[in-house]
Amino acid sequence: MIVKETSLKDCYIIKPPVFGDDRGYFSIRHDKNAFAKAFPQHPPFVLHNESFSSYGVLRGLHLQKGNAALALLVQHFLFVDV
Repeated sequence: MIVKETSLKDCYIIKPPVFGDDRGYFSIRHDKNAFAKAFPQHPPFVLHNESFSSYGVLRGLHLQKGNAALALLVQHFLFVDV
């Protein structure tokens, strides 16, 4: 897992390992031990949700503060129809 800091406080770019060959690829999307090692100062990462939106749909992220605060893992996928 490659972790790169950004200019935003506590915002990182995380690149999971990808193992590919001519058949396709396999990627480890979440490994709790790797996250705990990379971010020992943060609580464990315990939930990974994913959604898919149809063409033209825009989804938003929400922010919660205080006791309801959550850390978010944001992934971006680009699908190209060939």
